[in-house]
Amino acid sequence: MSLLSGEGACCVISARGSSAGTLGQGPGSCSGVILSRSPGIVLCHGAIFSPFLSAEVRAAQRDSGLQSRVLLANHFSPDVQIQVLCAAGGRRKGDDAGVLDKDLEAWSPVLGFNPLSNRQGSPGTLRQHEAKLLMVVPCPEFQDTLSKILIHTDQWHFSGSEDEHGASLDDLLYLHWFALLEIPDINSPDTAQVSCMLAKSLKKGDTLFACGSPFGSYCPDIFMNTLSKGIVSNIAGEGNVLILTDARCLPGTEGGGVFVFSGDSFNLVGIIVAPLCWKANEWVGLTLVCSLGHILKNIRSFLVESGKSVKTWWPHMQLISKPNEKVAIRAGPAPLSSVVLVECGRTWGSGVLVSSRLVVTCRHVVNEALGVRVRLQHGLEKSCAVKGKVVFATKDDSPYDIALVDLEENLLCFAEPDLTSKFCAGEDVIIVSFGAFGQSCGPSVTSGILSAVVTVDDKPVMLQTTCAVHGGSSGGALLSTNSGKLLGIVASNTKDNSVGATYPHLNYSIPITVLQPAVLEYSRTGDLHSFQELNRANNRIRLVWRLQRKTTEGLHSKL
Repeated sequence: MSLLSGEGACCVISARGSSAGTLGQGPGSCSGVILSRSPGIVLCHGAIFSPFLSAEVRAAQRDSGLQSRVLLANHFSPDVQIQVLCAAGGRRKGDDAGVLDKDLEAWSPVLGFNPLSNRQGSPGTLRQHEAKLLMVVPCPEFQDTLSKILIHTDQWHFSGSEDEHGASLDDLLYLHWFALLEIPDINSPDTAQVSCMLAKSLKKGDTLFACGSPFGSYCPDIFMNTLSKGIVSNIAGEGNVLILTDARCLPGTEGGGVFVFSGDSFNLVGIIVAPLCWKANEWVGLTLVCSLGHILKNIRSFLVESGKSVKTWWPHMQLISKPNEKVAIRAGPAPLSSVVLVECGRTWGSGVLVSSRLVVTCRHVVNEALGVRVRLQHGLEKSCAVKGKVVFATKDDSPYDIALVDLEENLLCFAEPDLTSKFCAGEDVIIVSFGAFGQSCGPSVTSGILSAVVTVDDKPVMLQTTCAVHGGSSGGALLSTNSGKLLGIVASNTKDNSVGATYPHLNYSIPITVLQPAVLEYSRTGDLHSFQELNRANNRIRLVWRLQRKTTEGLHSKL
């Protein structure tokens, strides 16, 4: 059984094969989006239908590349029964409505949120519809872009499969599949279609909302139409076909909608493909999204090639020829030009340009090498590289993990960062670094708050944030979301040494106020004296960065 679930424009879908020959291994589920109510059209992720492929199609897949072709209902087991679970309507209005309810009055079928109190004794609040599979459409642009970004040696794993960490990259034949379903017109006085927007207008740092059903068909009375908020962490491919967001989504939300607020409404911009879970055995916790415009374009191309009338078959196809060009809401300034990739042999990390020829990074990134290469990279194709020399690195026993790289030539596109002089715990922040996609696709942006400012002698010595930080983020920039000022240099995330677990949303940065005097002195005089002072930090600062309490018993921190 496979189930797609959701509420309003979001729903849960299920498919069951009744014969013994069906390859499905019991219930499976994901989320989906109701694109229109009259006719009733649902879009969801297509991977949940892969167990129901006919034996002939399955046998031909690897040999003929059939996974890149449109599949129709006759390519699947004839006994598949598909159901769509969605909200019956009648959402409560007034003071107890959710915050987004009030903002989405005119657009209520598309994205809504019912308080839990509305769902008690909820058989009447959810409706189940029989559905028919129209087609499963691949998005080759998404597949091609993903194959260029996800390096095999990084050991990417995704959620939703039977093994502990998810399916490996080699097994993800259906990641770029999307299914189109037809259901009877949903009984609703509101027959408006979802408002759509092309992803090409997105920028890193834009605010996104994800709507799906965590755990799919499990307990939909509680989990259906769960909302998550984040930002565009990275984008890649022509027209931004591939979107990475730090909006936190769980298994079962595959096929759910990703929305941007533009003008006076929410607009569907993408479909959740997979919550990214593991990279080289490190928890990532970001979400992979495919541009809606590219999915609809591929559906439209198939209809045209097959001789079907696009206009009469489904008016939604006209959205491709009349795209919504509105601009998404920006979370705040996201200055990317000062963040660079620092390559040192086979190792690499991030760095921050503090002048046109000076890069601050972490000691463990340059790894005692004299020569490095610094790369300004803004996407899959756009980059320039400059050689540099490590002129300073703190000692191994210094609490401050810092190195200084002097470039052989000026980087003309450099924009000097504005350095902060104060910190405010609780303020919105972003981290810009080469974590997640790493060397493949320019810097990624993750959002959070400055959760703690640790001081010694009333001076900040450590900044803690909730932004996601991964391998490759070391040396990246911690910035204020509102002002864009540079707050610090990313040093590490957290690992529990007793169990080997890594926590990307608990991480530490070196305050820029610790480094600013040394940077200014070196820029003016070329003197490294102030940087040498970082090696003479007192024991209280050393204890802070060792994540240890002061103790006479010599206990070792497990972090």
